[in-house]
Amino acid sequence: MENKIKRSVGTLLAHIIKVDHRDIKKEAPLFCALMGQNFDCSHDEAEAFLHSLIDTEYNLDEHITVINQALCEEKLSKLHLLEQINHMIYSDNIAPDDYKVFEDIKNKLFEC
Repeated sequence: MENKIKRSVGTLLAHIIKVDHRDIKKEAPLFCALMGQNFDCSHDEAEAFLHSLIDTEYNLDEHITVINQALCEEKLSKLHLLEQINHMIYSDNIAPDDYKVFEDIKNKLFEC
């Protein structure tokens, strides 16, 4: 289950990079730091994971569902994840659509 959650959290963070067409090289250190905090990933492991996620098709709603199932009763953990997503958003130029993505994720995370 932890690998499933890891993949889903990584996908949410990578989604911010992907939808904004951000420079992966520039965003990788933050992604790696966040994945290291959450899952004790090494920098190299997290960076390889990021590149694999960027190149993969995914259904964001499925990943949010995985996280919801794992953290249904853990609102503080969900807030922490939202804080990390927010950190990823404001690490570069912020576009109006960035917070629409954030709001969509937030609303879906707190459905449960």
